[in-house]
Amino acid sequence: MTKTINKKTMQGTIVSDKMDKTVVVQVSRYVKIPKYKKYVTLRKKYKAHDENNEYHVGDSVTIEETRPLSKDKNFRVVGKA
Repeated sequence: MTKTINKKTMQGTIVSDKMDKTVVVQVSRYVKIPKYKKYVTLRKKYKAHDENNEYHVGDSVTIEETRPLSKDKNFRVVGKA
């Protein structure tokens, strides 16, 4: 019997590709602040594994959660969004 694990996937834009086999992806969320009843854009940056260094700044990509690959790299790039 195999366990199925749901992996978190997100879409974002690459903001840095200066590291080897790593890209920084900025993910934006549009959420409502309950107290003020206003909508704001929240942005968060994630480091993602890019094995072949094939993605560059400005590319829209999909990232998927994976096991920890380094101190703060827990995602890998699945493909272009």
